Amino acid sequence: MKKKVEVLDKGFVELIDVLGGDRAVAKIARISYMSKPDPEGDKRLIELLMMNGHESPFEHIVFTFQIKAPIFVARQWFRHRIGSFMERSGRYTKFDEEFYLPSDERASGYSEIMNSQMHAAFETYHKLLQSGVKREVARMVLPMSLYTQWYWTVNVRSLMNFLNLRADKHAQYEIQQYALAVASFFKESCPWTYEAFLNKAYKGNLLEV
Repeated sequence: MKKKVEVLDKGFVELIDVLGGDRAVAKIARISYMSKPDPEGDKRLIELLMMNGHESPFEHIVFTFQIKAPIFVARQWFRHRIGSFMERSGRYTKFDEEFYLPSDERASGYSEIMNSQMHAAFETYHKLLQSGVKREVARMVLPMSLYTQWYWTVNVRSLMNFLNLRADKHAQYEIQQYALAVASFFKESCPWTYEAFLNKAYKGNLLEV
């Protein structure tokens, strides 16, 4: 199983841990009726749960990811509040000169100007630190394109909501790329649940079985 997917120019999504899986969902769902285990029927049960919107059992699959992405992507991501986040602190660490630079086409021909401004901002940041300004103050000059890192622990019910909204052409291009990386881990770790999600509950338009 792969552990890390590179995203954009300097970012990544790395799988840290997975709790549960397809079989766990079926086992947990059966307690509602105290029904006996039926390994042969587990996949069909997952499809029925997804089709009928019975999503509580999927909360018992939990992923933990480490993510490196531009701050503007992080701020969109953190709006998905049913999950746990722990982000790198700009108060306690000095940021490296790592910015996301979109392609010239995406920047409408202005990528060089953007690049110049990003480096100028970091130069100011560095000068402020050298002058004794605290990190928590100096960081205020840095742009939204700066890379940050965080851990994200999320159950699959919330992960599917994330994919419905972000693995979709209406989402910003950059977070789409991260959503595709997250989906690849979901597909590899829980193939039955992933397939049922795409066939019965997925509202986006980027993912395929």
